[in-house]
Amino acid sequence: MQQARLDVVGIGNAIVDVISSVEDAFIGAHGLNKGAMTLIDSATADQLYDAMPSGTEMSGGSAANTMAGIAGLGGRAGFIGKVRDDQLGRIFRHDVGAVGVEFTTPPADGGAPTARCLIAVTPDAQRTMNTYLGACIELTPDDVDADVIAGAQVTYMEGYLWDPPQAKQAFLKAGQIAHDAGRSVALTLSDGFCVDRHRDEFRDLVANHVDILFANEDEILSLYQVDEFDAALQIVRAQVRIAALTRSAKGSVVVGGDEVHVLDAEPVDRVVDTTGAGDLYAAGFLHGLTQGRGLHDCGRIGGIAAAEIISHIGARPAVSLAKLVADRMD
Repeated sequence: MQQARLDVVGIGNAIVDVISSVEDAFIGAHGLNKGAMTLIDSATADQLYDAMPSGTEMSGGSAANTMAGIAGLGGRAGFIGKVRDDQLGRIFRHDVGAVGVEFTTPPADGGAPTARCLIAVTPDAQRTMNTYLGACIELTPDDVDADVIAGAQVTYMEGYLWDPPQAKQAFLKAGQIAHDAGRSVALTLSDGFCVDRHRDEFRDLVANHVDILFANEDEILSLYQVDEFDAALQIVRAQVRIAALTRSAKGSVVVGGDEVHVLDAEPVDRVVDTTGAGDLYAAGFLHGLTQGRGLHDCGRIGGIAAAEIISHIGARPAVSLAKLVADRMD
């Protein structure tokens, strides 16, 4: 097999995150679904953006956050996603490039504007996400660069994008290219609403196209429609080569073949914002895996990265992840 040029390439929604701290009254006043991710239209996005207090704007999207985390750990990461040739599209491209992620997907010169996710963070650290998908759902199989996919150890795909028919075909094309090149395919289920919408398709995708699965406890229970975590664990371990399942304050469980690793949550002084916790867990896990680490160490690195991200506002690290992991893993 040819030497990999990238450790991981992510395929997902190219979104600019707008993050503001609000009181619970703001959530009620605007009829938002607290703690959930809700899809909104362009007009609602404009109205909510105008109402939100000042905050931070940065490139986001689940897979893009994961790729930024891998780059921050010292890994080689790439990203495939669709933006428009507008101001937010330029912000996205600049931001991901600045953190060391390769992003060469051509922008759309027409159609919907670049996607944005309006994130309201309440004092209890819950994040309420309202997402206008815009241009990012216009990803097609033509946007999948075969050389990029074949040149990455792992192709990582986010469940949030599993909705538009063309995006589904892009996923399947990328997975086939990766497997033909002897590479691995990873998937994150992303959110319970994704599982509810696409349960049968996700089950087929996991069983027949995925090597490495990321999910939280609610998502994996919903996927297999069982009530007990252990029951879901036994099903998924027969479906994929590796499953990394997060359980919030309970830590995570990693299974692969005959291995089962139960890991405690990494300590954090105060949970400020849970935005991006799963994304950064996947970043740490995949970085460890592509560097040849064992599954237990991969889970620990994922936990360290997730703990850092929930200690502050925003889904990008506030300190050097590489140094943090080096210090914690000694």
